[in-house]
Amino acid sequence: MISVFYKDGWEPIVKELSRIGATIYSTGGTQKFIEDLGIACVPVEQVTTYPSILGGRVKTLHPGIFGGILGRRELPQDLEEMKEYNIPEIDLVIVDLYPFEETLKATSEEQLIIEKIDIGGPSMIRAAAKNHKDLTVIAAKDDYAALEELLKTQNGSTTLEQRRAFAAKAFYVVMNYDIAISNYF
Repeated sequence: MISVFYKDGWEPIVKELSRIGATIYSTGGTQKFIEDLGIACVPVEQVTTYPSILGGRVKTLHPGIFGGILGRRELPQDLEEMKEYNIPEIDLVIVDLYPFEETLKATSEEQLIIEKIDIGGPSMIRAAAKNHKDLTVIAAKDDYAALEELLKTQNGSTTLEQRRAFAAKAFYVVMNYDIAISNYF
């Protein structure tokens, strides 16, 4: 599951995901970026069966996405429910957050600032970090090179220790994001 605001530095990662045969799920602008590279991508709407609604405020907040992130692979009941509701197993979540702090620097217009408070991104990051036993989460651009290297050298697999380290970083990213928003208010 890939949903990023900034697309720079993405081409090598997307190509590696394609090389290892990963099914890539994505949202609007990220989906277009991936498809423009000639790489297949499943629109998130195909999983949720809903379009992006409320002016883009709701795209990924859906059991089809969060079930795929939070589903525990060792529990038969979770796997049965995922199958029953056509929820895909999501093994990698890559999200960067709306540029809240950059928006604060660029404008004092409250409506623009409020719309740069990301909801789905932090929610996916937290869910993926919580379930790091079963999937990898990347929440910071400075981890893209490490991810690319893992995709190349470990053929898309990660160790529990690596997933735990990425999860810790993910919670740190979300914590700082929330602090910035709290300080604004």
